[in-house]
Amino acid sequence: MSAAMAEIGPYLALILVGFLPNEFWRVLGLVLVRGLDERSQIVVWVRAVATAMLAGVLAQLILASSGALAAVPVGVRIGAAVTGFLAFLVARRSVFAGVAAGIGAFLLGAYWLSH
Repeated sequence: MSAAMAEIGPYLALILVGFLPNEFWRVLGLVLVRGLDERSQIVVWVRAVATAMLAGVLAQLILASSGALAAVPVGVRIGAAVTGFLAFLVARRSVFAGVAAGIGAFLLGAYWLSH
């Protein structure tokens, strides 16, 4: 195996095994729900379950971190989440603004504590 292939091999594996199979199901879901009413009870319930699952994953990442994330104090992680949420609200529900502000607050907090 060449050196270039050895470098990009893990990325190709991630795309082939991680990304593409998920994209198939996402596209299939989009095709199947085209005719559903967005206000129907089943769609509202599915959205609520998906939101609850995402909130649980985020809470676990913030409060019970492992690996490199655990090295950053929980106060910085909570502060970054709050900063991101406030930016999301201030920017009229802009997901990009919330994520960017949260990442920025996290990086600044981690850097400030390390120096």
